[in-house]
Amino acid sequence: MQLIKPDINLDFVGKRKIAAIISVVLILVGIASLVVKGGPNYGIDFAGGSLVQVKFAEATDAGEIKQALGGLDLGSFVVQHFGDDPNEFLIRVQDSSGGSSLSRVISSSLATAYGEGQADIRRVEMVGPQVGKDLRQKGLLAILYAMIGILAYITWRFEFRFAVGAIVALVHDVLITLGVFSVFGKEIDLPIIAAFLAIIGYSLNDTIIVYDRIRENFGKHQKSGFTAVVNRSINETLSRTILTSGTTLLVVLSLFIFGGGVIHNFAFAMLVGILVGTYSSVFVASPVLIFWDDYRSGGQKAAKESGAA
Repeated sequence: MQLIKPDINLDFVGKRKIAAIISVVLILVGIASLVVKGGPNYGIDFAGGSLVQVKFAEATDAGEIKQALGGLDLGSFVVQHFGDDPNEFLIRVQDSSGGSSLSRVISSSLATAYGEGQADIRRVEMVGPQVGKDLRQKGLLAILYAMIGILAYITWRFEFRFAVGAIVALVHDVLITLGVFSVFGKEIDLPIIAAFLAIIGYSLNDTIIVYDRIRENFGKHQKSGFTAVVNRSINETLSRTILTSGTTLLVVLSLFIFGGGVIHNFAFAMLVGILVGTYSSVFVASPVLIFWDDYRSGGQKAAKESGAA
């Protein structure tokens, strides 16, 4: 099945400078958001503390819940909506030493304010600060090791310049997804690290398909020039890219809409990552190869002119 004619010839590489500007702007916006907010918004998994999920029988808001818990010695705590249910909330407490007593104290206080049976404690999670720090470091190392493994694999299968292009595209994808999370105030926790790794794998698969076609076409159409070969290869794989990205997006969109609050952020990360990963396979990974080829050709030309002089 082909949605696009195989002989289509859209000038993707001709738009690479515009795409580079768009990518840089998006990354800078994300970095600015991270700086302004003092870093990523880490969840309980990474920041440590206690989390209590509560569902109310009647409509309420975060301000009323804070007022109901105001007499407790909880220290710093945050109340926020959870999922699509307007009556479901998360109560986040920095202290992680409360254990089951924290659940009982909160439940008692809410029962006093709202009445018995009006507040149902759905979930209680506790993570110590040292455990959270350790999980955060291991999550970052998992992403780093994945990048190093990818660099080695693509260098072995193709060439080092292909590996560099793939890594630049993957870093681009992760930075933009992280920036989007920061802009929208979404939390980074263990499922999101899993989403980042899935994004890396998905984006790499698209990039490998394009790279394989570039290598194949370079042997057939070398006289056309490297830039023309890259653009031809992107066009030839465009139908497959749209089909695979489109079907995957439909699945992830279903998870995002119907999956519930527990996997909402994971599905959101995958949505952003698939869109950005598809874009980077065309407008980041491939143009890096052209930049590398132009740079090497310019160096060889300069060396010849210097030798002739």
